[in-house]
Amino acid sequence: MGGWAIAVHGGAGVDPNLPLERQEQAKQLLTRCLNLGTSALRADLPAIDVVELVVRELETDPFFNSGRGSALNENGRVEMEASIMDGPKRRCGAVSGLTTVKNPISLARLVMDKSPHSYLAFSGAESFARQQGVELVDNNDYFITEENVGMLKLAKEANTILFDYRIPLGMESCAAGVESPIQMNGLPISVYAPETVGCVVVDSQGRCAAATSTGGLMNKMEGRIGDSPLIGAGTYACDLCGVSCTGEGEAIIRGTLAREVGAVMEYKGLDLQDAVDFVIKNRLDDGKAGLIAVSNKGEVACGFNCCGMFRGSATEDGFMEVGIWDQ
Repeated sequence: MGGWAIAVHGGAGVDPNLPLERQEQAKQLLTRCLNLGTSALRADLPAIDVVELVVRELETDPFFNSGRGSALNENGRVEMEASIMDGPKRRCGAVSGLTTVKNPISLARLVMDKSPHSYLAFSGAESFARQQGVELVDNNDYFITEENVGMLKLAKEANTILFDYRIPLGMESCAAGVESPIQMNGLPISVYAPETVGCVVVDSQGRCAAATSTGGLMNKMEGRIGDSPLIGAGTYACDLCGVSCTGEGEAIIRGTLAREVGAVMEYKGLDLQDAVDFVIKNRLDDGKAGLIAVSNKGEVACGFNCCGMFRGSATEDGFMEVGIWDQ
């Protein structure tokens, strides 16, 4: 065993003109989450508990697109989704269509631990949340931020899906109302890439876990489900690794991106970073995305094919790094 390791992300694809103040806010939040996670790992919490703990922190802060900072759908409401996976026995839980659950990742954990199922959605997930006594909040009062109301207005004016501070490499001039060659499932979008959050951990026992949470796309169709709650697409963990993805959900789904990392490690014998690089290069087609990963050997890796990714990582030997731009 190579000791514990942890990585977090706050979304792939970053505007190169993102204000320095926003960059610093993002780095401070990622650092806070890394410190929270490393403290838990030093206290010998298992990997599955640590990924839930860290993603709850990301959901509670409105900076990224999850929990309190979730994007608004076409009707101006929040519909959240999340998933969590425990590597040793590949147990998992996922939820979609949440409108009142304060911390979707914890409901996903309860689906894994307290239900006979792996995935609950919409009214069924909300009913299960009430049964389990999780904290519920009002959709309008808690989740909807002034910033996201403004972003939804811009998206509707442009009649497109719109993303705050996110554009793909080479599209620095894209803005609402400007025709874009970037497409999602064959349809043009304007400013690219959601701010999904995630965490991956390998603990001192070599157990891997992964968790991902998001509010989805700004101005998305009601009922749209992305990659974040889909095991093997946005989230995956097994004996070898834990993976959390972010970016163009439709492309991540088509490429079963998270599972592919574990698959090429298992079947091609690649180490973690080589597996991540292979998947980003060969499994996204024309999609834009990124991912973070850990291995049971205590390795940590990330990869993305867009301008940047909000990310941070730390290992038991004292290494810690937070970054946004090129690797």
